[in-house]
Amino acid sequence: MGNRLTKLYTKTGDDGTTGLGDGSRTAKDSVRIEAVGTIDELNSWIGLLITDLPVDEPLVESLTEIQHRLFDLGGELAVPGFQLIKKEMVSDLEVLCDQLNGALPPLKEFILPGGSKSAGLCHMARAIARRAERIIVTLGKEEAVADDLR
Repeated sequence: MGNRLTKLYTKTGDDGTTGLGDGSRTAKDSVRIEAVGTIDELNSWIGLLITDLPVDEPLVESLTEIQHRLFDLGGELAVPGFQLIKKEMVSDLEVLCDQLNGALPPLKEFILPGGSKSAGLCHMARAIARRAERIIVTLGKEEAVADDLR
């Protein structure tokens, strides 16, 4: 296990900046920090979804692995120029998506979010993932980000 945070605050961000993993500082409302925060939010929603699923649900293992990859992604975004996400990780996720999609009937129309608590949590995670994608694309227009993140 990595380093544990021992405090919830550092008193170094009272000027509206926050520290990045490379020691530099950036505005708390920068696109990079928005991206990191949105990935954290997505990870939290997936965690909430997991708590709503039966312990023996096969999807729990995949969702937990996705959470670990989201931690990696947040770490990569928090350190400008650092690359942690590999093309194979993206490919593995695409294979999982294809497998899960293959088990579903073909979509003929948009689906109204809801249906059950778990389905609603999935829709929240989906919508936040799409927002994260948009923010990372915006970040890529302002700063260098790895091609695998676009």
